[in-house]
Amino acid sequence: MSWFKRVEKGIVTPTDQKKETPDGLWYKCPECKTVAPMAEHKRLLYTCAKCNYHDRINSAEYFEVLFDNNQFTELDENLTSGDPLHFVDTKAYPQRIAATQRATGLQDAVRTAHGLMNGQELVVACMDFKFIGGSMGSVVGEKIARAIDYARQHRIPFLMISKSGGARMMEAGYSLMQMAKTSAKLALLSEAGVPFISLLTDPTTGGVTASFAMLGDFNISEPGALIGFAGPRVIKETIGKDLPKGFQSAEFVLEHGFLDFIVDRKELKQQLTDLLHMVQSSAPEAVETASVPTRQTR
Repeated sequence: MSWFKRVEKGIVTPTDQKKETPDGLWYKCPECKTVAPMAEHKRLLYTCAKCNYHDRINSAEYFEVLFDNNQFTELDENLTSGDPLHFVDTKAYPQRIAATQRATGLQDAVRTAHGLMNGQELVVACMDFKFIGGSMGSVVGEKIARAIDYARQHRIPFLMISKSGGARMMEAGYSLMQMAKTSAKLALLSEAGVPFISLLTDPTTGGVTASFAMLGDFNISEPGALIGFAGPRVIKETIGKDLPKGFQSAEFVLEHGFLDFIVDRKELKQQLTDLLHMVQSSAPEAVETASVPTRQTR
């Protein structure tokens, strides 16, 4: 006879003592499926420790990465969209804007700010994909234009971080006009000799790619970012052919000459600092009196 008596199998925890695992403690990489503590994922600036997959992040995270001690002055923070076309799809456009503002805590799909990056003054405009797919409406164009004006007036380098699905259909022609407006402002910035760096992140598509995102003195990208005008599926259906492997990835775009280099997010702040230091120290008189060569003149 056994010296012990098993009452029941397993360990039973009373219902009132059971605890659910809190959300947000773990991160699972969508690329390699590696699971890691969220604290570690955040420490690596939201990149995978195993495969270096760059997770999408928003303006709040980019500002924290770039600005010293996360200290910055936000520009035009209360600018919000009107309803010039009285547009209605499943809901009226003003209702959609208000609902998205409540859900995201953002006023629109871009935030602009001025601060220090490793002691270097910098004006940053960063798009937020979670606000209606980072779509470019009149507010996005206006805030970017005003940020460019601020950089030009104070002679501070300008960084544009793009992440967008393209133009905002609810504003139709008003949205498309932002392509011309921002491009014209960047031409003035170039004439003033103020450096402009364009950082393309996943995804950068549509009218954003067709305008300010590709007009940098330096066009750079994060690894693996989708960069293009129309999406791969639309292009494949249009031309009726299979697309090359990795089509429209940052690496593919770099290979075909549309990017200057790809930068790991963990090295972004230091590489931007080094790049601006190189531009401003190698030809200080040129920075003060002449234009920085633009993409069109290469």
